Amino acid sequence: MKNQKYTYMILGIALVIFVGIMNSCKNTDTEDTTAYLFAYFVGNGPGEESIRYAISEDGYNYRALNNNEPIVDNAQISATGGVRDPHVIRSHDGKMFYMVVTDLYVPEMGWKNYAMTLMKSTDLIHWTSSNVNIPETFPDTFGEVYRVWAPQTIYDEKEQKYMVYFSMKQGNEPDKIYYAYANEDFTGFESEPKQLYFPPANSNNKACIDGDIIYHNGKYHLFHKAEDGNPGIKLAISDKLTEGYELVSNDRVDLEKDPVEGSGIFKLNDTGEYILMYDLYTKGGYQFTKSKDLKNFEVIDEEIRMDFHPRHGSVLPITVNELKTLVAAFSSFEKPLFHLGSNDIISQNVAVYQQGKEIRLPVTETTDLNSFDPQFSTFTGSTITPSGPQDFSNGPVEYIMKVEGKGEHSYQVMVSKDHNPAIKGYYADPEVLYSNKTKKYYIYPTSDGFNNWSGTYFKTFSSTNLVDWTDEGIIIDLKKDVSWADRNAWAPCIIERKEGDEYKYYYYFTAAQKIGVAVSDDPTGPFIDNGKPLIDAKPEGITNGQEIDPDVFKDPKSGKTYLYWGNMYMAVAELNDDMVSLKNNTLKVITPDQTYREGTEVFYRDGTYYFMWSEDDTRSPNYKVRYAIAKSPTGPLEIPENNIIIQADKTLEILATGHNSVIQVPGKDEWYLVYHRFTHPKGKSMGREAGFHREVSIDELTFDKDGFINEVIPTLEGIAPLFIEH
Repeated sequence: MKNQKYTYMILGIALVIFVGIMNSCKNTDTEDTTAYLFAYFVGNGPGEESIRYAISEDGYNYRALNNNEPIVDNAQISATGGVRDPHVIRSHDGKMFYMVVTDLYVPEMGWKNYAMTLMKSTDLIHWTSSNVNIPETFPDTFGEVYRVWAPQTIYDEKEQKYMVYFSMKQGNEPDKIYYAYANEDFTGFESEPKQLYFPPANSNNKACIDGDIIYHNGKYHLFHKAEDGNPGIKLAISDKLTEGYELVSNDRVDLEKDPVEGSGIFKLNDTGEYILMYDLYTKGGYQFTKSKDLKNFEVIDEEIRMDFHPRHGSVLPITVNELKTLVAAFSSFEKPLFHLGSNDIISQNVAVYQQGKEIRLPVTETTDLNSFDPQFSTFTGSTITPSGPQDFSNGPVEYIMKVEGKGEHSYQVMVSKDHNPAIKGYYADPEVLYSNKTKKYYIYPTSDGFNNWSGTYFKTFSSTNLVDWTDEGIIIDLKKDVSWADRNAWAPCIIERKEGDEYKYYYYFTAAQKIGVAVSDDPTGPFIDNGKPLIDAKPEGITNGQEIDPDVFKDPKSGKTYLYWGNMYMAVAELNDDMVSLKNNTLKVITPDQTYREGTEVFYRDGTYYFMWSEDDTRSPNYKVRYAIAKSPTGPLEIPENNIIIQADKTLEILATGHNSVIQVPGKDEWYLVYHRFTHPKGKSMGREAGFHREVSIDELTFDKDGFINEVIPTLEGIAPLFIEH
């Protein structure tokens, strides 16, 4: 009995010690994490380099908080006016949050900066901060340093300190990843930085930035961007946090061919899976991949939903209570946070209007409005009623949203079978053609959604009624099909010509700010490039602008064919009968007035030649179309008193309506304007990125009794399907 009691006593002491150890390791102030906070910035322009938040309950579907506006005033935390690359962690004891950001304002500084900002908070809402200027703090060792980029923080269990790691560049040396321990107050560094990672001599890169460390299976995994060589994410692994990192492979970990940066890796709650995300900074995208072993990744972009366009951010797992706190602090009834589960809804174009009084749900043509369930849902702590199918056939239905800690709000929800955008996805600069060969309509757009208009291929779409469009695929890929240019595939035009018993299609396109031509026997290709640019120089006397935006037009009176082009100037020249060369001495500059920017479109009706063009910049919400008239295809041009064709409708938030083409229904005096706009409704808050996230729309074009064009009011509904005559 004595030995048994002794055994019980030892077990009891051991249990107390074990529980004590577990409690010291466990965050007793918080419950389990079940949701996610995404901290990010959105761009390089004024106001875009600032900290923003989004939330998710599953790690896949994210909604921006605070209307996608900054959650901290840059004036309070930045010495330069801008911050970027936010990285946020929870403290090891669960009592604090730490965030570090790059202190940089690109519009004034370019890519040279010298400092980072260290921040701390107890609630993720209220932050205090300190600025650490590396050259000023460590002048002897790092006095010539610049490009102090992308800091991150990790807790060193061995040293029981927070380690901040980041990249720096000194003189002509490559960018290197360094580390330093933060002081106890997280306001500065204990000592000068030391180099953390040393790329091997036989690697194909020496410059490294954007370090991102995660501990997995007893080892520290350092994801980082190879800045030179083939820019992308690579992986180095070590048994120790501050030394010994060995490059796994010269191959990239990411699954892109284009350059990427800004890796952010996090573990999905209650799973053995990890998500590695990164910034496709040359394409304006953000890719998500998933892995169980941190070695083999698969792209999961099709599963990700975001109502914002992030740049280099980080994701922090958060608790239910933290989620509720963030929603109450940063949500708005004017821009409510909800999800829509119905597959009939065109989610990209869901809009909230009238200061949060109306919600418009665009749906597919086959949706039954008499009994439709949008399948509203919202974040934990919020509700939306009613639930289940409702009758939307007679107009809007009232819904009530309640948010814990914030109150409730009512909305009039309208369900509409909108036909704009006409083509789903990001496309711009639409050229429209009716083919006598196939008896179909075709749209030839710029493939949009790429950072700084960097698309490299062209597609076409076909329709029999101008409403239902079929993707016919890529018709020209610059990288494969064109020898003289491999970038900036923009603004094409096309003409069908009967040659004997056959048809030929001549396709004029912009590539690398030059104009080329390709030929096909069919409107869907394949198109064969002519092998050299048709236009690669400015007309005599022109010193500004670009050689872009061709438009081809056959004069029904003379039978001659003309090509128009230009940016900041409008030029015209007659095409030779081969359609792939210009007739000598016919080039003429006919710029209508100072409003001309680009995007010429010429057509003929009842003895009058109409010349359309776009005014302003495609990144401007005020991008619009104007027109002039003439008695010949080469002018002179006369400008009507009221010559706006289409402009923004700011009530409906239809913005940047421009760069159009025109189509006439064969044999009828029925005309349609095909144009692009900012993606709706997100474009209004995207800044300059809206200028390369555009959508194609179609609305009716009408004329008054004197032949002048009536201003087109842009719509969300679009046009009704054309009647198909058999």
